[in-house]
Amino acid sequence: MQLDHAQPFPYNFELKSTALVIIDMQRDFIEPGGFGETLGNDVALLQAIVPACKAVLEVWRGLCGLVVHTREAHRADLTDCPPAKRRRGNPALRIGDVGAMGRILIAGEPGNQIIAELAPLPGEIAVDKPGKGAFYATGLHERLQQAGITHLIFMGVTTEVCVQTSMREANDRGYEGLLLEDCTESYFPQFKAAAVEMMRAQGAIVGWTATSGDLLPALAALPAQSQHC
Repeated sequence: MQLDHAQPFPYNFELKSTALVIIDMQRDFIEPGGFGETLGNDVALLQAIVPACKAVLEVWRGLCGLVVHTREAHRADLTDCPPAKRRRGNPALRIGDVGAMGRILIAGEPGNQIIAELAPLPGEIAVDKPGKGAFYATGLHERLQQAGITHLIFMGVTTEVCVQTSMREANDRGYEGLLLEDCTESYFPQFKAAAVEMMRAQGAIVGWTATSGDLLPALAALPAQSQHC
């Protein structure tokens, strides 16, 4: 399958060897009252990509493609959260503090869950990651290798932090990564624009970019799968 309008040049992939990776679409970042808002950010910017992400996810699921969800999440005792990370910045609440949706960025807390529109289904991979990247201290690489995955299509937030970090980690491990531009966002639009340019610069030095409008017609041309994937 080829996406002719991908940048900086067409992106080729096969469904059976490609995973859809959805980075950190969790309540702490997307919804009012979460960690993102305590940092002084406008979460409405991130909420705006949810419909496009949902459209891609539903089609991907209908084709029985592999789905990976990540959550930035720490243990309740914070032993996997370096003190330097917890001290960073000047938020109203810090990692581990109690907020409107439970303890901030703690695994299992209400705010740490994926938003309802994109919630994982049984059989999909859900990864709690203690760092910015999806591959650090998670075992994700080994699971993808076992599944025969060589290509990754990325969605999620934020573009310049966890999404870009994950794409760079994937690139170093030999994956061919594609970012869907209308399915990723930042609290700072200028940061998103810069990150997108960096990722596809110099002949896809980190990976490719395209839009859901490029991907969905290509997926629609594939034969429908059984309801039992």
